[in-house]
Amino acid sequence: MSVLTLTPGAVDLDLLEQIYRGSPLIQIDRDARPAIDAAAKRIAAAAEGEEPIYGVNTGFGKLASIKIAPADTFQLQRNLILSHCCGVGEPLNESITRLMMALKLISLGRGASGVRFEVLMLIEDCLAHAVTPVIPDQGSVGASGDLAPLAHMSAVLMGEGEAWFQGERMSGGEALHRAGLNPVTLGPKEGLGLINGTQFSTACALAGLFDAWRLAEATLLTASLSTDAIMGSTAPLRPEIHALRGHLGQIDVASGMRALMAGSTIRESHREGDSRVQDPYCIRCHPQVAGACLDLLRMAAYTLEVEANAATDNPLVAACGRILSGGNFHAEPVAFAADQIALAIAELGAIAQRRVALMVDPALSFDLPPFLADDPGLNSGFMIAEVSTAALMSENKHLANPCSTDSTPTSANQEDHVSMAAHGARRLGRMNANLAQILGIELLCAAKGIEHRAPLKTSAPLQRAIAVLRSKIPPLAEDRFLALDLHQAATMIRDRRLVAAASDAPLLSLKRETHDDV
Repeated sequence: MSVLTLTPGAVDLDLLEQIYRGSPLIQIDRDARPAIDAAAKRIAAAAEGEEPIYGVNTGFGKLASIKIAPADTFQLQRNLILSHCCGVGEPLNESITRLMMALKLISLGRGASGVRFEVLMLIEDCLAHAVTPVIPDQGSVGASGDLAPLAHMSAVLMGEGEAWFQGERMSGGEALHRAGLNPVTLGPKEGLGLINGTQFSTACALAGLFDAWRLAEATLLTASLSTDAIMGSTAPLRPEIHALRGHLGQIDVASGMRALMAGSTIRESHREGDSRVQDPYCIRCHPQVAGACLDLLRMAAYTLEVEANAATDNPLVAACGRILSGGNFHAEPVAFAADQIALAIAELGAIAQRRVALMVDPALSFDLPPFLADDPGLNSGFMIAEVSTAALMSENKHLANPCSTDSTPTSANQEDHVSMAAHGARRLGRMNANLAQILGIELLCAAKGIEHRAPLKTSAPLQRAIAVLRSKIPPLAEDRFLALDLHQAATMIRDRRLVAAASDAPLLSLKRETHDDV
């Protein structure tokens, strides 16, 4: 198996997505070791000195004024981890946990935290041997770092807490033993360096970003299918329109939809003699709406890539050797990015839901049967599937309300402004699941609408996508138990197989910087 090398300060989104979507072997770039060792040596010396340095030879938070004797340094760090293991809720998804661990490796690898190289090696070994800490997903306010979730991760390194190993949940010590690994005794500042950071929030936000981007790409497919299903116009996709506005996301969406719809005989059949002048906004304005969502996601991606490479604990060891106390653990950038992603997810679902409503309404669908039902009246077709999309759309609108504008003082008012990045990022998983289901229902409705237009055919790319859909879900000829179909359709949206069937190349690129196709 190939090994992914993490070069601290230079890890890009493509590599992070590989970690999230698979279980690759990961190692920190060995060229980072000299800086890591130098910072650890500086912290060890400070722990023996008389000058009080936060977290090295003092208490924490409101207790920072209490000086700790050198003999108690190791107990101080152990107590810190155990006392901070106060997470509650369900275990974090293992893929996101692994990503969080990789992010912690990158951050410590910057050589500013003072954590010894052997601690990084144990994180690396845990990843290699699939020892995955059990991380309760609630309990962080996103400052001073994701303390509780990162404490649960760190506890496993000490042989405490709980971990998953070979499909079993067990004590951290037992998981290390079975994997042939030894727990570490944390030295000066190492406990603080492990839990003072934004890696939980950032991992959740990155997972939300990667999944949202896939779904945004899928909207090009579902919107194109819906446009042909209602015999909509492709004139609003003309490049001249989008060039005159200039937004990259809008340009990209229109370009992708033009490619997907090229050659549709359904489209060609009504260029002349169509009494309709313009389509509803959910058809006509998809490039403007989805394009704005792409722009938001790309802005969030930039922020999260920077954060993924950041040293975010406190204090930090500067290149000059000075130990500096600051606030890089405050996750406000991640909170803002998570809010941006949430807005994009909500709006992609809102406009898709209107297309579903359009297709099931005989007054608006241009001669499609009511609710796309064969023998309507006896059959209800997609009547209640559309209601489900309305429910999911409304739920996502509620969830999209900003988390970053909330704050509450903690730790006896020492930490008096917090980011709320953790649950701001964590909600994105639920929102993406809702969006995937909305798009899955749109897919089923649009495919049925296109089949109703026979013998006219949609474009070759869209025909390929429908063929893949029909290999798993037959057309709705009469009412049947639909829940399994809806679930299967959402899965096909999420795993990208329909987009891959329609286009060999990705329809969109997350990192886009030029107007070269305008």
